[in-house]
Amino acid sequence: MMRNGTHVPAAGRPDGTAVGWPATPPQVAPKEVLCVPPALPRIKVLHVITRFVAGAGGNTLLSAEGMDPERYEVWIAGVPGGSLWERARAAGVGTVEIPGFRHTLTPVDLLVLWRLVRLIRRERFTIVHTHSGKGGFLGRSAARLCRTPVVVHTFHGFSFHPYMSHTRRTAYRWLERATRRFTHRFLAVAPRVAREAVEEHLAPPGHVHVVPSAVDLGQIPERFDPVARRVLGVPRETALVGTVGRIDSQKAPLDFIRMAAAIRARHPGTAFVMIGDGPLEGEARRLAADLDVDVIFTGHRPDASWLVAALDVFVMTSLHEGLGRALTEALAAARPVVVTAVNGVPDLVEPGATGLLAMPADPGGLAHAVGWMLDHPREAAAMGVQGRERVRGAFTPEAMCTAIDACYRELLGLPHRTEVWS
Repeated sequence: MMRNGTHVPAAGRPDGTAVGWPATPPQVAPKEVLCVPPALPRIKVLHVITRFVAGAGGNTLLSAEGMDPERYEVWIAGVPGGSLWERARAAGVGTVEIPGFRHTLTPVDLLVLWRLVRLIRRERFTIVHTHSGKGGFLGRSAARLCRTPVVVHTFHGFSFHPYMSHTRRTAYRWLERATRRFTHRFLAVAPRVAREAVEEHLAPPGHVHVVPSAVDLGQIPERFDPVARRVLGVPRETALVGTVGRIDSQKAPLDFIRMAAAIRARHPGTAFVMIGDGPLEGEARRLAADLDVDVIFTGHRPDASWLVAALDVFVMTSLHEGLGRALTEALAAARPVVVTAVNGVPDLVEPGATGLLAMPADPGGLAHAVGWMLDHPREAAAMGVQGRERVRGAFTPEAMCTAIDACYRELLGLPHRTEVWS
């Protein structure tokens, strides 16, 4: 069996031959004199995602890049724009930026659905794998219309949450429930996300499998990086508290500013940084000026996963978050973390072991937890190390892709990698 270009022996005898089966006969001629073998058909997979950026987008790209290219031909379709499309094309992934596709509901979605149907019919995908609320609804609906053999949906989080209007929340919940019967298997990035999907009737009991959302660990330092600190322009002796992510309503950036103002009262020498950009950046800057707290705004940084290693404490103030890619990257760099206890986050952050939790929309509670970290640097460092060991052991791209491959194989009736037919 080939996996990422490397032969992996089947289970059984030491030579890789399954017990009860004859060994593979010796090769009768060197490969260079044999006829070129025919190209065997691969399993065509289409990922449909709304915004192909960071978070769920980065996770989807890693899953597309990491699948065995001899077995799978992987495509991604989604909202035009974003930094990941070029990387996907460079990796040999098929890409389709669908005109008119937006991350919010619009009348143009009927046209987007038609374009997805045309794409699926033309390319004859065996598997349609959808992500996010709107991408999940449109992608699964198109797959149903095309009678796609296998449909998989991943819950990275939920398109509805308590902080949106009742009308929008009801609409998004209905859309996800309406397409559950079009789906053959559900995946979730964390146990609590899986549980919430069942409780909200988005997936039937027993049909959700947890597949941790991987990060590219090769790009993340394993400990504090003084070079990253120098890039941010903050002296090493100054405590630096920061966050990474899009500056939008989901991430509650104003809560970070209010938290920073509260910390400054007890720790006046602390510096603060927000790595990322977004529609609320201007409002965050104005609030920081009104509260007289200095905050470094870096704007979008493609090296954000490296810069997180410059922080003394990483903070996530999100109102809802499936798991949080920036959180996983901060833990991979052994950073002490203080995060809001939303969705799947408590599955990863165990208070006192791998970080500290606070309630969402509670800047005072966040400030108290960050202050404790600053006052107890030895204990904070120990939590960071324990968080690093947890992430680097279970959140690798290889582990995620192996789990997704096992899901696809089971749904298609194919043997697992350790079986003789693999």
